[in-house]
Amino acid sequence: MAVLIELDRVDYSEALNMQRELLERRSAGMIDDTLTLLEHFPVITIGRRADKKNLLITEDELARRGIKLYCVERGGDITYHGPGQLVGYPIFQLHEGLIGVRAFVEKMQQALIVALAEFGIKAGVREKLIGVWVKDKKIASIGIAVKKGVTMHGFALNVGRDLSGFQLINPCGLNFAQMTALALLLKGSPTPAMPEVRRAVVNGFEKVFGIRFNKISRAV
Repeated sequence: MAVLIELDRVDYSEALNMQRELLERRSAGMIDDTLTLLEHFPVITIGRRADKKNLLITEDELARRGIKLYCVERGGDITYHGPGQLVGYPIFQLHEGLIGVRAFVEKMQQALIVALAEFGIKAGVREKLIGVWVKDKKIASIGIAVKKGVTMHGFALNVGRDLSGFQLINPCGLNFAQMTALALLLKGSPTPAMPEVRRAVVNGFEKVFGIRFNKISRAV
């Protein structure tokens, strides 16, 4: 049985250290596949293939605004995390090398598509682009790293309507106007509470990956 860790709002550095610890324990067979769900304080992360020109303000200005910046080992370009965004970090064991990586990303995309369908949102993927889209708008970003055959980093699903943090960057190399969120797509309907969105994402992972989660609310 897989493990679900649910946390509240966590500093990015703390979550990164937790991921690395969980990865070591998963690669050693000490724990099962683990999914952590949380929110972050405002932070910008830059992936290993990113173009720093996609950061539209200076690092000094970021610091003045209280937004931290991290260069990390995940794939993908630059992205923003902040309150109102559900971030998921799957620490999963892969078994098929690079083919397994591709299949894992595709399954993660599908899990989020299934989750969004619970709210009446018809989402999908776009050719040669990673993430989840609703028509021409991106609602979820994905970027992972694999070490010792185990995944880390993961996805960020935009839930709340405040996307102003994305105006500081070209998110994933895209224009800010191409980003959207669950609250914006529901128009006049109330925005689902974050616990509802978490539940839908968990259901999506269980259906697509064929697993069941044992839920805990603290790090293992």
